[in-house]
Amino acid sequence: MASADMPSPPAPPRDGYVAFRWFGATPRLTLSLPEQIAARIGDRIIDGTYEPGERLVEQDFAAEFSVSRGPVREALRLLEKEGLVRIHARRGAEVTRLSAQEVAETFEVRAGLFAIVSRRLAERRDPQLLCNYRAAVAELARHVDDADGAAYAETVFRASLMSARACGNARLADLAISLSLQTLRYTRLSLAPLERRRRSLSLWQAALAALEAGDADGVEAASRARIEDSMCGAIAALAADASA
Repeated sequence: MASADMPSPPAPPRDGYVAFRWFGATPRLTLSLPEQIAARIGDRIIDGTYEPGERLVEQDFAAEFSVSRGPVREALRLLEKEGLVRIHARRGAEVTRLSAQEVAETFEVRAGLFAIVSRRLAERRDPQLLCNYRAAVAELARHVDDADGAAYAETVFRASLMSARACGNARLADLAISLSLQTLRYTRLSLAPLERRRRSLSLWQAALAALEAGDADGVEAASRARIEDSMCGAIAALAADASA
């Protein structure tokens, strides 16, 4: 049984990364118990509390959240579906560890999906989306010179989710959101250097200008360039860590 102390998931938009993702292409106001647990564990994976390759022990989480192992097992399966966890038959669950090639392949697919998202946004030119997009770019500008880049990376992630949800295709949105979540750890690595955040901001601004003009080619080009730049930065950061 769940403990009465298990917190309800916070409401958007200022909740954690994974809790926010669970609202999917069509936001929901409530999460199941396994989803709540998945959100808590997933947030720790995203923020680096649990490192790639680290084992995730069901019994430890069951004790922490005062639940049986069943909801924890289901939570880990949900995180495996999102690409944050891998479950092995004999070793149990561990945080996903991606090679540089896997990172590159995942970013490549994500760039393709957001190219479609971008074109659909330009074609739809929804007034509310334009308003939200302007607000997101303004928030990025406020955080671009922050010391650690964490708030900037979070804002990029939320702006990506906002864009995916506004594209008018729920299946496309779910796929784009899932890949955004899978690459979030690596996007944060890529945006740690100040110069990369400034380039990222310039591409978001270019996308906004193209979106306002209804220029689908311009929005797509800016989106691809931004995601490909993040990919290059992430691979460079992984290579530097490996050398160290």
